Order: sequence, then C-alpha cells, then structure tokens
Amino acid sequence: MVDHDALGATREAYDAAAPTYAQLFGDELRHRPLDRAMLSAFAELVRASGDGQVADLGCGPGHVTAHLAASGLSVRGVDASSAMIETARQAHPGLRFDTGSMAALDIADGVLGGVLSRWSVIHTPPPDLPVILAEFHRVLAPGGHLLIGFSASEGPSHPSQGFDHAVARAYRWWPDHLAALLRAAGLAEVARMVREPEPTDRRQFREIHLLARKD
Repeated sequence: MVDHDALGATREAYDAAAPTYAQLFGDELRHRPLDRAMLSAFAELVRASGDGQVADLGCGPGHVTAHLAASGLSVRGVDASSAMIETARQAHPGLRFDTGSMAALDIADGVLGGVLSRWSVIHTPPPDLPVILAEFHRVLAPGGHLLIGFSASEGPSHPSQGFDHAVARAYRWWPDHLAALLRAAGLAEVARMVREPEPTDRRQFREIHLLARKD
C-alpha cells in the first residue's frame, strides 16, 4: 500500500505549480552536460537491449521525454499531475503523455527496455519506496535498465531524510541505501554518478544518478 494522502497532496501541488515549473526547468539539460551524458549512456544501453521502449516516469513538462525521443528511443511520459501532462502535450505534441501513478502503472509486465525516474521518487514517503521500485521491476523486460535520479542524504546514518521542497514534502536518500533497495527489488546497480552541488544550485545537495539493470 502507498500513502494516498501524500500522493494526492503532491499531485495537487504540481497541478498548481505546472506553468512555473515548466518555465524554470524546461531547458535545464542545456546547462547540465553530466546529466546529458548519463541519459546518453542510458539510451545507448536501452537501444542495445532490443526494442527500446521507455517510460519517463514523473515526466513533468516533458522536456526530458523529448530529449530521449530525439536520441532515437520510443518513449512515453507519465506523471500524476494532469496539469503537467497537459503542459507536456502542448509543448511536445508528437509524443505520448499519460496521467498515472508510479505505484500502479498502466503498463504491461516486462514490456519496457528502459525506465527513467529522474527526481520523480523524491516525494515518495520512505516506507512506500519499495512498492515503487517493485513496479519499476515489473514493467521492465529482462535485461532492461532503470536510471533513477535523487538527492543524497547527509550520510549512512541518514538512510532517508525529509526536507522542505518548494512544491511538496520531499526526501533524500543515502545512495548505498537506495542501491540496496534496488537490489531487493531485483535491480542490480551498473553505474553511479555523483554530482557535487554548484554555487548557483538552488539546494546544496549532492545529486545521484544510479543506473541499474533488471536481473
């Protein structure tokens, strides 16, 4: 079971913030070469594994979905916020965007070559995270890849750590702890990128990208 009150509150907050969020982050990848490099590696691995269908879960205004599509992937975006989905559809009319929950995806078992979860799990209460990761595992084909991005907590003594996010309550995780949760869900870590905060970043947190493969 997941905390539906937390999910509903997050959905409503992003519905209200959708226009501002799209304006602030719509071109963020242009300034993030390391993020683009991880997305490129993810795309190459997905293409090499077969069909290459990908779901961008928590896609927001769709800018990263569009980036993956431009790299040659067959990609759809999914977000709990209907306002975000409408914003994404208007900005990228040639791509597919659906409203949905990461805890109960309307996607068949084992059909995806890749799942992208870029800062989309940060609003998941820690007890609910294994449910989300199990759903990622369910929709991935054997050998499929997950790229998950999140902010790091302060250290191993803080496996998860809440913080005040501008939109809704959010959480950080110690990377080794989240990697262990991935292993428990049947997703083996392949690579990890740690990005130190820059002086201009809104929050001075380490950013983590974990790349994992379904066993």
